[in-house]
Amino acid sequence: MNAQTKLIATSERKIWPLTGGVHPAENKHQSTGMPIASVPLPETLVLPLLQHAGTPAEPVVAVGDKVLKGQLIARASGVVSAALHAPSSGVITALESRPIPHPSGFSEPCIILTTDGADRWCELAAVNDYRRLPPAELVARIRDAGISGMGGAGFPTALKLSSGLPIHTLILNGTECEPYITADDMLMREQAQAIIAGAAILQYVLGAGQCLIGIEDNKPEAIAAMRAALAESVDADKMEIVVFPTIYPSGGEKQLIQILTGQEVPSGRLPADLGMVVQNVGTAVAVKEAIVDGKPLISRITTLTGAALQKPHNVHALIGTPAHHLLQQAGLHESQLSTLVFGGPMMGFSVDRLDIPVTKTANCLIAATQAEFPAAPDPQACIRCGHCAQACPSSLLPQQLYWHARAENYQQLLHHNLFDCIECGACAFVCPSAIPLVQYYRASKGAIRTLEAKQAQSERSRARYENRLARMAQESAEKEAKRQANAERAARLKAAKAQEQVAEDDPVQAAIARAKARKAAGAPAKVALSGEQKELKIQLSMARAQAKKTERALSACVDDETTKKLTSNLAMLNEQVAKLEQAFEGGSAEVQAEEKRVKIARPALSDDEKKRKVELAMANAAVKKLQRALDGASDDDAATLKQQLADAEQRVAGLKLALEGRL
Repeated sequence: MNAQTKLIATSERKIWPLTGGVHPAENKHQSTGMPIASVPLPETLVLPLLQHAGTPAEPVVAVGDKVLKGQLIARASGVVSAALHAPSSGVITALESRPIPHPSGFSEPCIILTTDGADRWCELAAVNDYRRLPPAELVARIRDAGISGMGGAGFPTALKLSSGLPIHTLILNGTECEPYITADDMLMREQAQAIIAGAAILQYVLGAGQCLIGIEDNKPEAIAAMRAALAESVDADKMEIVVFPTIYPSGGEKQLIQILTGQEVPSGRLPADLGMVVQNVGTAVAVKEAIVDGKPLISRITTLTGAALQKPHNVHALIGTPAHHLLQQAGLHESQLSTLVFGGPMMGFSVDRLDIPVTKTANCLIAATQAEFPAAPDPQACIRCGHCAQACPSSLLPQQLYWHARAENYQQLLHHNLFDCIECGACAFVCPSAIPLVQYYRASKGAIRTLEAKQAQSERSRARYENRLARMAQESAEKEAKRQANAERAARLKAAKAQEQVAEDDPVQAAIARAKARKAAGAPAKVALSGEQKELKIQLSMARAQAKKTERALSACVDDETTKKLTSNLAMLNEQVAKLEQAFEGGSAEVQAEEKRVKIARPALSDDEKKRKVELAMANAAVKKLQRALDGASDDDAATLKQQLADAEQRVAGLKLALEGRL
C-alpha cells in the first residue's frame, strides 16, 4: 500500500489523502496578528446586480429613493439568482454600469447608494425558535436574505439547500487552503459559536444526520475555538471537527469530500447525488444571522494583505465598499503598489483600478509590490514533463487539455472532462515552462459555453418554426373543413330555393319533391297511396289549379264574349274537379281522413296572411344569407353582421307570431 492510498489518521476520524495537490508558500501570518476590525462608513456604496453565480438581480428601487440598512433593493430574478439589500441607510443616486471585480475588467449594471451616515436599520424579522418552522420556510428566508456561497464560488445557498435529494451529511468548509487568505481562520477564532449555530440550522433544513467541519492543521487557534464552541453546543453529538494535513487545493468542494469521506464525486455529478452538501463557514454565519437575527447578507469578512500595506488584517467590509476605502484603513503605500489582486494568488485575478467594490464573494484583497508578485516569465514550449498531471487534484490531463485548447478542439476538451477542472492553478504552479494553463482552460470554457448558448438558441428557433408549421397546417385544415361545410350548406340552400321555385311553377312536382325530401330525411310518409290513387290525386291537383287560374282570368275579364267563354270553361273544369274528387274519395278511407285533416289544419289563407307568409319567406332567406356571410367574415365585419343577423331573426319571430301558427 503506497502513500497515495493508505489511510492517514491525524484526527479521531479517518481521512484520505488528496489526489495531487501542491504546497505553495502560505503567507498567512501577516494578516492574523490583529482581530477583525470595523471600517468607517464609506460615502458611496457600489452594488453590482451580479454578485453570484446565475442571473443578475432585478432592481426594485429608483433614483432618488431613500432606503434603510437591510432593505431589499434588488430581488432575485430567477431560480439561480440572489437578492440584494442596502448595506447602509441613504439615497439611491444612480443605476448605471460600473467596473466590477472580474478578470475581464468589464462593467456591469450597479446600484449606487450614497450613505447618510445614520446607518439606520429597517425592521427585522427574527426567529426565536427555528425548529418550530418547516424547512421550506427557512429556505425561503435564506433566499430572501440574498445569501450566496461565501467561499468564492457565489452559488445561491437556498438552491443548494433545496436539491430535493436525500442528504445525510453536511460538510462545513473551514479549510481556507489558498495562500494569503485568513478570513475564515479569523472568523472561526472570533465567531465559532455563530458557526456552530448556523451549522445546526443547516442540518435541520437538510435533514442531515451528521455534520463534518473540515479544518487544515495550520490553524491551531481556529481549531481550538471551534472545539470549545462545539463542546458547549446542544448539537455536539451530531457534529465533528475533522483536522487534516495542509495541502492546496484541499478547500475545493469535491476535494474536501474526498479527504473527509474517501468518496469521489463522479464527473458531471454533484455532491448532493452522494447525499452530501458542502457549505463555507462564512455561509453558516450568514445563515445564522438571517434566521436568528433576521439580518440579510450585507457585509463579509475580507482579508487585507500584501507587502504594500502597513497594517495587514481582516475587516468587516460592507458589500459595495470601494477597494481604495478598505486599503486606506490598512495603510496603503500607493507608491509601492504594483498589483492589486481580488482573491488569492492561485485562483484570484488582478485588477487595474482601485474603485472596484467588494462583493459577496470578495474574501481577500492583496496589495502586492513588484518584488512580491514579479512579472510572469515568458512561456516556453511544453517539455511534456508530466508535473501538471501529478499536481492536478481532479485527476485530469492538463497537458492534453492545453493542446486541445490551443487547437480549439472543443469536442476533445469535452471528452477529456474540461469542466471538471476547478481552475485551482496547481498545474500552472508546477509548470517549468511557465505556461499559463488556467488561462487557456478558462478561455475554452467560455468559448464552449458561447457555442452551447448559440446551439440552444438555434434549437429553440427550430422548435418555434416547427410549431408554426404545425399551427399553419391545423389552421389550413380548419379552414378547409369550414369551406366544405359552407359548400354543403350552400348546396342545401340552393336545393331548397329550387324546390321553392318548383312549388311556384308546378304544385304537383313540388308535392312530389317534398315527399322525396321527407323520404330522404327519414320522415315518415303521411299515408300510403296506390298507383291509381296517386294518378287521380295528380289529375285532381292539376284540375284545381286550372280552375283557379280560370277564375282569376274571369274576375279580371271585361269582354262579354270572353266572359261567356271563360264561364263555360270554368263550369267544365268544376265538373271535372267534382268527378275527380268523387273518384279519389271513393278510393281509401285513410286518404280521405288525411285529406280532411290537412284541410282542417290548413284553412284558406286571407290576402293579408298570404302577404305575411311571403314576407316571412323573404325574412328567412335574409337570415340564411346573413348566416353564410358571417361564416366567411373577418373579425372586423363579424360584429356588424351579428347585429344584422339578430335583427333579421327578430323579424322572423315577429312574422311567425303574426301568422298565429298557420305555418
